[in-house]
Amino acid sequence: MTTFHGSCHCGAVCYDADIDLAAGTVKCNCSICTKMRFWAFVVAPTAFRLLQGHEMLRDYRFGARRDGHAFCSTCGIHVFTTVAAGPFIAVTAASLDDLPVDALMAAPVRYIDGRNDNWHTAPAEVRHL
Repeated sequence: MTTFHGSCHCGAVCYDADIDLAAGTVKCNCSICTKMRFWAFVVAPTAFRLLQGHEMLRDYRFGARRDGHAFCSTCGIHVFTTVAAGPFIAVTAASLDDLPVDALMAAPVRYIDGRNDNWHTAPAEVRHL
């Protein structure tokens, strides 16, 4: 486990997350994940610490309204997702400030077919994710 620091673009929202890079990342093809090019590290709730900006966060939910997509109300950057089926938090890789690009590229990627509610199988096409 390595502790990484993350934030939104304007710096209003800051967090720390303990991440096991070897556990890899996830990419999903559901409608929201596809549109925001979601790429995340999954961490336990105890491995995530919101340091500042709770009051700046907005929560977007759609469909069954299970999962909360947290974004900064000032700059709009999506920083993490809370998942009802968890319990876990999906920290967006793009919001990590001190994650070396080489470490991100070396981390395994698990693809999820969320578009078809098939959470355990990769979709047939992943090149666009």
